[in-house]
Amino acid sequence: MRKAFMCSLCKDGILGGGLYLDDQSIIYRTQKLTVNEKYRNLVLPLDEIRKIEWKWTVFPVAAFHMKNGEKYKIIIFNKWRFDKCFRKYSR
Repeated sequence: MRKAFMCSLCKDGILGGGLYLDDQSIIYRTQKLTVNEKYRNLVLPLDEIRKIEWKWTVFPVAAFHMKNGEKYKIIIFNKWRFDKCFRKYSR
């Protein structure tokens, strides 16, 4: 079952959208047409995520470090629920 979260991608500014988590991947989606197409439907396979680092500025920011060296920062507005669901799916 897919879980949904309100979020914002930190890439060339703050891009509001939705984050979807299931047993295979994390998907970020936004409807903003001015955004690079790569980021409108960003898929992060769970088996390609090396680690997640959290920082707290005003909101919790998750930095997803991928095995290919890329890094994506996403503000996730319900950190506790995301952590709980992510641990369940990443086993």
